[in-house]
Amino acid sequence: MTVTVGVSATASGAGGRLVDGSSSMIQFLTPSGELTTAGAEHSVAPAVARGFYRDMALGRRLDTEALALQRQGELKLWLMSWGQEAAQVGSIRALSETDMVFPSYREHVAGLCRGLTPSQLLAQWRGNAHAGWDPAATRFHIYSLVLGAQVLHATGFAAAEVHRASSTGRGAEAGVVMAYFGDGASSQGDVNEAFNWAAAGRLPVLFFCQNNQWAISTPTSVQMAAPLHRRAEGFGMRAMHVDGNDVLAVHATTTLAAQHIRSGGGPVLVEATTYRRGGHSSSDDPGRYRTDAEQQLWEARDPLVRLRRHLELQGTESQFFDDVDAECAAFGASVRAECLALDEPDLDQVFRTAYAEPHTGVERERAWFAESQRPMGDRR
Repeated sequence: MTVTVGVSATASGAGGRLVDGSSSMIQFLTPSGELTTAGAEHSVAPAVARGFYRDMALGRRLDTEALALQRQGELKLWLMSWGQEAAQVGSIRALSETDMVFPSYREHVAGLCRGLTPSQLLAQWRGNAHAGWDPAATRFHIYSLVLGAQVLHATGFAAAEVHRASSTGRGAEAGVVMAYFGDGASSQGDVNEAFNWAAAGRLPVLFFCQNNQWAISTPTSVQMAAPLHRRAEGFGMRAMHVDGNDVLAVHATTTLAAQHIRSGGGPVLVEATTYRRGGHSSSDDPGRYRTDAEQQLWEARDPLVRLRRHLELQGTESQFFDDVDAECAAFGASVRAECLALDEPDLDQVFRTAYAEPHTGVERERAWFAESQRPMGDRR
């Protein structure tokens, strides 16, 4: 069944509740930045909204610099988040820092919010790292380049967390596990298997779909016959549909979904309707399959512009935006410097992070690899 924001819900989640209702899209800000009726009832503190703007602006600058680095041959590939910043910032900022997140390959902005550095995010795309960060420390898993695989990983992780909490007597302290995926991945069998597994086991999974309208060159109108969030009912899950370019609505929606999961209500599917402003990747030309009119329509709904207009209407002075622009310029310089300074990785990390406990097979392979790196004359 579909759920919408209840009358007692706030954007911070305090006192929020889920109410069975229509499949109408949750929206707090109009494209021009004005508060909707729901937005006026559940507004956030100006300082919080300004923090969201800063997160989104830094994320967009990372995209700009990384794409330029790819064009200069410094990165092998880059997949842009351009246009999807609100969906990522609003959702990741609604979770606890101890909640585990499984990204796809496009959640760079969410990664920055989790404390990852530009060099960690860029290392995979430069082709010199097998794992750019420690998932256990960041609670943010490494990227999955296999379409939709991370959704199954998240569901399995949630099952393990529930078992661990139960076996140690911690009850319902398993936390929320969020899986990011796109509309294209939703057609993968793995994703639908994960839906069924999570729903049948009432696992604490928050399935967060960024529906950016295009599965590479296939539009959603061709890929699916019904809105994505309506699939949840068939699996026995709750669902929420939110304007993915409205960071305030995304934050409130994700907060309520997480509360439902923490209360033992089972998994929730959130569909965030957004738009991929750039190509599928740096090797894709969206001009070959999208019209100028469509791109202009979504440019007018840009999430960063929308939030800036809202902040200006709420009285935020221009100095704040000047300061963010200056911070983004300095950040852009650091992105370039960190990328060019990346060292060759310690390949032994592949063996150290394979299993939580020592494994004889892995240790045997580790020893073989170490021997293979020795000069020929020094080998045993």
